Amino acid sequence: MTSDQTPDRAAAVRERVRDRYATAAAQVRAGRTPSFSEADPAGMCGDAYDPTQLDDAGAAGAASLGCGNPLAVADLAPGETVLDLGSGAGLDVLLSARRVGPDGFAYGLDMTDEMLDLARRHAAEAGVPNVALLRGHIEAIPLPDASVDVVISNCVINLSTDKAAVFAEIARVLRPGGRLGVADLVGQDDAEAEQQARAAVTVGAINGVLTASSYHEQLDDAGLTDVHISLTHEVAPTVSSAVIRASRR
Repeated sequence: MTSDQTPDRAAAVRERVRDRYATAAAQVRAGRTPSFSEADPAGMCGDAYDPTQLDDAGAAGAASLGCGNPLAVADLAPGETVLDLGSGAGLDVLLSARRVGPDGFAYGLDMTDEMLDLARRHAAEAGVPNVALLRGHIEAIPLPDASVDVVISNCVINLSTDKAAVFAEIARVLRPGGRLGVADLVGQDDAEAEQQARAAVTVGAINGVLTASSYHEQLDDAGLTDVHISLTHEVAPTVSSAVIRASRR
C-alpha cells in the first residue's frame, strides 16, 4: 500500500506502528526480548550479525527488530556520513558510527520517543559520541539536501504509508554518488495480493509489502540507479527478507 491511502487510514496505520514500537521499547526496558508480530521479528535476522558486532553495540544488540543486516551491504568507509531510517533501539546506527570512525557521523531517525530514549541510552552506554538521534518521519527526513553519503534501514520502509515519498526523500538527502543499502521485506511478484497481505501481517508488515518489481520501479522513479534486489530467505509464504542496493546519480 502506498500514497493512495486516505489521510485517516494513513494516520491510523502510522499510530499503530508507533504503538508497536513503543511497546517493544518497554519490553526491552523490562529486560525482555522485543517482539511485535505473530512470528518473532528478532528471529528474522537469522545469523545476519556477527557476534562481535552485537558485542560492539552493547545493549542495543539485544533489541533489534530487523530482518537483516544493512551494514553487510552498505560498505561503509571511514569519514562517511550515514543515515539510519527507523533506527529503533540504535543497533545499526551505533555499528555505523563505529564503522565510519571519529571523522564520520551517523544519524538515526525514528518517530517513536520511547525508542529514541532507548537509543540515546544505548549510545551513552556504548561510549559512541559521533551519533545524533532525530525525531521525525521517514517520509519527511529532517536533514538538508545532499547531506549524507549512505542511507541504511532495517525492515522499516515496508511499514511506511507512502513508500514513494520515502524513496524520494532518500534521493534528496543523498549526495551525488551516494548509495542506499537496506534490508526490507518484499513480496513475490506472482503472488495473489490478498494472500500476500495476510502473510505480511504475520511478520509485522501491517501495511503490506511491495513486490520486488514494484520496489525496483519506485526506486527508479525516485531517481536512484544501479538498483539490485536480492532475496535472502522467506519469512512467510510469498514474503521474503531482501537486501536492496541503489545509487544516487
